[in-house]
Amino acid sequence: MEEVARALANSRFAVAFTGAGISAESGVPTFRGPGGLWERYRPEDLATPEAFWKDPVLVWRWYRWRQELIYNAAPNPAHLALAELESLGVLKAVITQNVDGLHKRAGSRRVVELHGNIWRARCTSCGRELPIEKPVDEIPPRCPHCGGLLRPAVVWFGEPLPRDAWEEALLLASSADFMLVVGTSGVVYPAAYIPRIAKRNGAVVAVVDPGETALDDIADFKIRGRAAEILPRLAAEVRRCLT
Repeated sequence: MEEVARALANSRFAVAFTGAGISAESGVPTFRGPGGLWERYRPEDLATPEAFWKDPVLVWRWYRWRQELIYNAAPNPAHLALAELESLGVLKAVITQNVDGLHKRAGSRRVVELHGNIWRARCTSCGRELPIEKPVDEIPPRCPHCGGLLRPAVVWFGEPLPRDAWEEALLLASSADFMLVVGTSGVVYPAAYIPRIAKRNGAVVAVVDPGETALDDIADFKIRGRAAEILPRLAAEVRRCLT
């Protein structure tokens, strides 16, 4: 822990890369592993454009259930620790695969959402993107401008990542000299290329996860444990290194 904290405190441009594991302790289910969402639903039934057009009511019911979970959740100590590291000037950005918005609620300012945000909807007719303040009431919801069918503004299986988010993530990964990887299996591509790009460009990579990940092969440091326990300790150690 001390060695990782020193490397982080001495970094010039540190970036975090996060996945579902960081939000699991806020009560947001992961997609893989014990208790993952896919134990109850098949992704091809719910998280593809084809599934949406086949049964938008079913898909929106599932997304409303997820919205309710997230609406009642709160950022946990791991989210707060990353926001603190940014406020200390150490962490320059968070690149996340999560769609829950918890990093921003925790106070992180530069957050790149590779897979979109569950609190936004996009009209399938006019293309407008709209904020969602709370779990949707109407199912399926309709665009207030044109009456078109709204869909969650998230990336589904088989869809490309948002171009602006992907390009920003590539720039950050290429610029990073330290990448903190937290709570991700490292198997979802193209997002999982981001830590590998950072490594290829000379970054030190630290992986924080309770178990093995597909990114362990590029890790300079592997810290096994829950993010909500490890990251506050890491942030405290970084503070000591800076004083």
